[in-house]
Amino acid sequence: MSTTNTHQGKVIITCAITGAIHTPSMSPYLPVTPEEIISESLAASEAGAAILHLHARNPEDGRPDQSAEAFAPFLPRIKQSTNAVLNITTGGSPYMSVMERASPAATYQPELASLNMGSMNFGLYPMLNRFKEFKHKWEREHLEGSKDLVFRNSFKDIEYVLKTCYGNGTRFEFECYDISHLYNLAHFADRGLVKAPFFVQSVFGLLGGIGGHPEDVLHMKRTADRLFGEEYRWSVLGAGANQFRIATQAATLGGNVRVGLEDSLWAGRGELASSNAVQVKKVRTIIETLGLQVATPDEAREILGLKGGDQVSF
Repeated sequence: MSTTNTHQGKVIITCAITGAIHTPSMSPYLPVTPEEIISESLAASEAGAAILHLHARNPEDGRPDQSAEAFAPFLPRIKQSTNAVLNITTGGSPYMSVMERASPAATYQPELASLNMGSMNFGLYPMLNRFKEFKHKWEREHLEGSKDLVFRNSFKDIEYVLKTCYGNGTRFEFECYDISHLYNLAHFADRGLVKAPFFVQSVFGLLGGIGGHPEDVLHMKRTADRLFGEEYRWSVLGAGANQFRIATQAATLGGNVRVGLEDSLWAGRGELASSNAVQVKKVRTIIETLGLQVATPDEAREILGLKGGDQVSF
């Protein structure tokens, strides 16, 4: 399936609304409650995000919550109010089992779900150098514990998620934190367990994964080009201060982009993003300044071969 199609020059913006990395004490703007997740999602969609990548949190203390029940208060309401593609995480939190992580996607059968493509050390503890005071006990423990944290995504785990969700027509945002994860995806493609076009989300700048240097971005793309040719769609996620620089580089190379408060709390140096929509608007300006166009949700569905919002279970 060629990337040189009628949608050439269209860039898909994904917005990751809340995630499981940052904690409530880090920013007053991080969405925690269902109402906040709904409001942030709709504003991000209005600003130009074609895909909304969704996690759930405990509304009382902001702790990541990967129970299917935690998604119920906001999934239908977001779907009713926007045409955006809703992408449910199967990454959840590195502290969760794969069965727990896959439960919401298996339950709600979304058009798109994220899938981490390999195990890795997942170091969040350097954030303790910047954030000192926490409202909830779990936040400090969450960061300190990552010094001895392996985010498990074994071949058995990946196969479990694929077999649990693929029969529902759900496709995947394959999150690749390092070069080896691309080779893991190629392995599952060779086994016929995944089908093109592959939506490859390259993740840069998280401690334990590939760095955020421009050469790292190029190396990731060159490797994906060699492994998958025209059978993949490339997107990038730059963590923290890497966000807009890497998005700009990827857009110039024909890629798609992901922003959102899951990946970075910032709108610029020393400036907290007051919403997800702020980041979407900023990256949209970058894309349009480069002479490119932002893809609509229905264009994103066609580019990625998605089943349509009328075929989900929420």
